[in-house]
Amino acid sequence: MSATLSTTIYVPADASALSVGAEAVAKAITAEAARRALPVNVIRNGSRGAMWLEPLVEVGTSAGRHAYGPVKVADVAGLFEAGFLQGREHPLAQGLTEDIPYFKVQQRLTFARVGVTDPLSLEDYVAHDGYLGLRRALELSPAQIVEIVTASGLRGRGGAAFPTGVKWKTVLEQTAARKYIACNADEGDSGTFADRMLMEGDPFVLIEGMTIAGIAVGAERGQIYLRIEYPHAARALEAAIQKAYDQGYLGANVLGSGRRFDLEVRLGAGAYICGEETSMLESLEGKRGEVRVRPPLPAIKGLFGQPTVVNNVVSLASVPIILQRGAEFYREYGTGKSRGTVPIQLAGNIRRGGLVERAFGVTLRELLYDIGGGSASGRPIRTVQVGGPLGMYIPASQFDVPVDYEALTAIGALLGHGGIVVFDDTVDMAKMARYALEFCAHESCGKCTPCRIGSARGVELMDKVMANVDRSHNLQLIDDLCETMLQGSLCGLGGMTPFPVRSALEHFPEDFGAAPTRR
Repeated sequence: MSATLSTTIYVPADASALSVGAEAVAKAITAEAARRALPVNVIRNGSRGAMWLEPLVEVGTSAGRHAYGPVKVADVAGLFEAGFLQGREHPLAQGLTEDIPYFKVQQRLTFARVGVTDPLSLEDYVAHDGYLGLRRALELSPAQIVEIVTASGLRGRGGAAFPTGVKWKTVLEQTAARKYIACNADEGDSGTFADRMLMEGDPFVLIEGMTIAGIAVGAERGQIYLRIEYPHAARALEAAIQKAYDQGYLGANVLGSGRRFDLEVRLGAGAYICGEETSMLESLEGKRGEVRVRPPLPAIKGLFGQPTVVNNVVSLASVPIILQRGAEFYREYGTGKSRGTVPIQLAGNIRRGGLVERAFGVTLRELLYDIGGGSASGRPIRTVQVGGPLGMYIPASQFDVPVDYEALTAIGALLGHGGIVVFDDTVDMAKMARYALEFCAHESCGKCTPCRIGSARGVELMDKVMANVDRSHNLQLIDDLCETMLQGSLCGLGGMTPFPVRSALEHFPEDFGAAPTRR
């Protein structure tokens, strides 16, 4: 008599799912299955990114993975009773996971495995095309690897959008005793969680991407600078790195190639400014996180004074599929100079918040309404802030703008890390403008005067405007102050704080009691 086959159940261990009870749900499923003497194998996967459905429980069947969500502990017994192990109907049933409209419209390249595989199973990673990019890279010369990355059109996904291949080529061309790969995983922008999802849900893809980068530029050591607020990501990365060492994917002889690459995780202390690359390097060196004056660029004189590739998590995690499938494959996605896909994070007052990976060119309106389902409150969306707390507030009249670097730049906005925070028509934009200045004052490293002093004076001026004290004069002073910060700050913290302030003033003057001078 043959043994009863075990049913595989997927319950996310992603921090977002854990925050709404996924751990308790996983334990309840295991206990209920034991009570009913039903053999199950519970795999703790990453989040698929549909945050409004978390915890999203999936059941593997012959027809595919059936999804149920959002599942609470109180729902578990009813799910078993309804036959969810066979994918049967239940009020929480969402159908086959791949057929859920939120996922069906996506074009997942970088996030292809997130939510699909066991994040800490190297065997699962390899079974889903993992390390094919590294194997391809080991067959090529460093210059050939750099050329493929350059030809793909990949640009930095952390905010600056600098061509990745150009940065790598600069480091490759340097003659130095040691070079480094530094991954900026200090994801501090409001409304962003792509880095965290990737590190928790597919840590091996980041490890592979950094290893390829090291081989491409001649760096033998990599460091992941991770914000201390991401303990789940830290544990996932540490476990995955150890497994990569154990199986020969890291260390002195990567896959028997004779090439060395070592990797470690370093935890930041929670300073927003350390998301800026030179402040991050200072912190990695054990110093106070302050902006460095450039030049020299980190690619020439970076970590410990050596040539350093500094890339964001998503940038590095995009490299394996480029090496695996080729530059032309990746370039087929996107538009103009914005090639490939971008992980958009929908947050704030949005009905269906979460991660959406799409090719560049999708419009804000499609993301907000067709995919995001409009505001969670049911009220009209008045504005969205794109690119973090220093991003521009884009009014509803500009929601048809395509999400690509050039189109957003044309209206004075920046994509940043791809976070979109949604506000309905109850938002007070004067308070939001004040918050931008307050945030800058709180997070400034203090090195340059325009940022350190300008942000504090800006809060004072905004308080006067909101109190209707010499409003017209103070609005003009705020605009002058923004110009000083924009032109005189050493980095993007002070230099970009004018973006949310000026855009709020320009597009929503009624919230300030008077229209400012239009530039």
